[in-house]
Amino acid sequence: MCLCLNTCVLATNGCTVAVMICTPTSKSCPKLRVLIIVFGDQILYLIKSSSNLSEASGYRVRGSVRSLTNEKKVKPLKELCPNAKFPLQLIEADLLVEETWHAAVQDCKYVMHVASPLPLGKPRNEEEELIKPAVNGTLNVLKACAKAGCVKRVVMTSTVGAIIGGMNGENGRVYNEKDWADIETTEPYCKSKTLAEKAAWEFIENCSDNEKFEFCTINPCVTVGPVLHNTPFLSMQTALKLFDGSMPVLPNFNFPLCDVRDVAAAHLKAMIVPEAVGQRHIIYNSNMWYKDISLLYVREFGPYGYKFPTMVAPKFVLWLASLFDPTLKLIIPFLNITTIFDNTRMKEVLNVPPRDISQAIIDLGYSLIERDVVKKTTGYTGPPACSKPDDNPTSL
Repeated sequence: MCLCLNTCVLATNGCTVAVMICTPTSKSCPKLRVLIIVFGDQILYLIKSSSNLSEASGYRVRGSVRSLTNEKKVKPLKELCPNAKFPLQLIEADLLVEETWHAAVQDCKYVMHVASPLPLGKPRNEEEELIKPAVNGTLNVLKACAKAGCVKRVVMTSTVGAIIGGMNGENGRVYNEKDWADIETTEPYCKSKTLAEKAAWEFIENCSDNEKFEFCTINPCVTVGPVLHNTPFLSMQTALKLFDGSMPVLPNFNFPLCDVRDVAAAHLKAMIVPEAVGQRHIIYNSNMWYKDISLLYVREFGPYGYKFPTMVAPKFVLWLASLFDPTLKLIIPFLNITTIFDNTRMKEVLNVPPRDISQAIIDLGYSLIERDVVKKTTGYTGPPACSKPDDNPTSL
């Protein structure tokens, strides 16, 4: 029996990943669990967590990638856990090709479906670039799991965007897992995630008795924390614009945030906790205004010689700037709004206590410098011990 997750290249934390954990029962297979993962920072941390767990619990790790010949995507995965008891196994699988998933889920007990495209700008064709890959990819994985007959549980990575529909909710309202985004008014990415998650729940409900398996979702907020790769992704861009001077003034934007290590921990807990079955789980730590993030960087990185913007721009100035910066167009409708989420299930069901989000943002900054995504200044002396990536974000 096994567990599986999927990968696609643009997600909340960059390249997305697929994961599988399995527990073989045949005499020809060792009595070990297998975790399959494919790219994405939460997945990279998930790989690290599961590799650490392999020492104590016998987990094996298998990852799905679209091409084994793409060294840029494959090499970071292979180098992630060089001392793991069981080396990471990589296989080719394409979200849009259903047949490729039958072999991927074979003998797997658990599957984590993490992949979904997230463009850095507005897509030219949201149906082809976002909705079809998200919905059809999800259904292809679930169909393979149903046919396999060995999958016990699937954990799907959704988003709070499927709960609120972007960040244009009611100011100050607290949202929970019972809320659903309005696909008629939400922006393209959240629309694709909402349709994909609804398609998944409908598929599970209509499965025949001999095909049924357990299902739950993880719904993270904007994800921050130390990065493990250099591939650009949306929350990385948010920090980079503060470092590189490309944003001289700040939008009055409020982020509902979570730590990537908490996201990884939540996936692993959702895999085994009985009370997680049939439920959605919001992963949320706290909120922070963009100006406060920048001021945090001023205090932490200013002594090293880095400069950051601290002035908040009027809305009309941002509208003019958005004509040249497509990423600004995505946030203008959400200015001056604070959206809050109920993380009770995260804390009480999954037993994942939220980390300090200020430290997560600082850890993100140090990791960008250490990986040379941000150029080191002559005064830079390296991160303190508390800002080094945590190789073991959770334990089972």
